[in-house]
Amino acid sequence: MNDTVDKLVIFLAKRDGIDKLVKTFQYVSKLVNWQVETTHPDLANRFKQWEVSSGLSRKAFRTGRFLTGFNGLRRNPGATPTFKFLAVLANAGEMVYFFFDHFLWLSRIGTLDAKLAKRMSFVSAFGESFGYIFFIVSDLIVMKQGVEAERKLIALQEEEENSKDAKEKIRKIRGDRVMRLMAVAANVADLIIAAAEIEPNPFCNHPLSLGISGLVSAWAGWYRNWPS
Repeated sequence: MNDTVDKLVIFLAKRDGIDKLVKTFQYVSKLVNWQVETTHPDLANRFKQWEVSSGLSRKAFRTGRFLTGFNGLRRNPGATPTFKFLAVLANAGEMVYFFFDHFLWLSRIGTLDAKLAKRMSFVSAFGESFGYIFFIVSDLIVMKQGVEAERKLIALQEEEENSKDAKEKIRKIRGDRVMRLMAVAANVADLIIAAAEIEPNPFCNHPLSLGISGLVSAWAGWYRNWPS
């Protein structure tokens, strides 16, 4: 018994699963608000409230998330010195992001001084963008290595027909590549959102850019976390 409903229940039971669903709500409502802002102000205001509520609730779901990066470094820092170096930088940035995101949430809901929100948002976004750059580099290196390994296996397969072992390895490499492409897409999208906070500019801060980036990040994460 492992149909779509079973998979959806498993997906939503995960913290990342519910986060991606609420993130979808957040950025769909942002796009709708932008689309109807001038023609239907009342409707736009309702979707704006949905967007803000979704964004704040996601921060609550992420309480303690900064420990994930620390545990990743503690348990699996990387197979080579290069990957260990990239892992330290990437996870350090992500830990700063999630840690200061707690204070951003508390300041925005009124528990802490609201004046702290802007500063906490900047620090959190800077840590996020810093970490994601190195996550992207790491994934691109692994994908490049995977392409090279796949070419060798294809050549081996041509020499030795019906090589089941080579076929299985090729299948795993391609599967891993898809997952890493999803990770790169999500990280690039989140990088755009973080850049809009660090250095506001017409492109990154445009509602369409933010909305599409948010949905790309949410749906790429959805794909990666969906039970197989």
